[in-house]
Amino acid sequence: MTAMVSFRSVVDPSDCDFLGHMNVSRYFAACSDGVFAIQSEMGLTAKDMRDGRRLSFAVVHAESDFRAELSAGDAIRLETSIVEIGTRSLTFRHRLFRAADDAIAFETVFKCVMFDLAGRRAAPIPEDVREKAAAWLETAQ
Repeated sequence: MTAMVSFRSVVDPSDCDFLGHMNVSRYFAACSDGVFAIQSEMGLTAKDMRDGRRLSFAVVHAESDFRAELSAGDAIRLETSIVEIGTRSLTFRHRLFRAADDAIAFETVFKCVMFDLAGRRAAPIPEDVREKAAAWLETAQ
């Protein structure tokens, strides 16, 4: 399996809930940032989204598992790989690791459609994006 480190951070106290653990919303925020990072590596940069092809991936389904707690001060990294490349969809796997012990704290699979931002509908994934996405495609295990 090939994965890209798509996000790194340290859990801030403001990221935590009243129980002292990282809030659920922050797990998904990290994954959202990760999607934009890997998208950019595929050629779907912020400039291209605003002023160019006006395409972006949009999450339509997510399946998630919380595996370990994260607390303020924990260094974290998100690794993103691609499970499947379709005609109009792409499935990402995100794994959020606690850096100190390399424990997987969170894992989610996002099924995303290529979204035409102007037309507000699904669109075919451009060939250049498909070719670059293949670099992070998981291999059979």
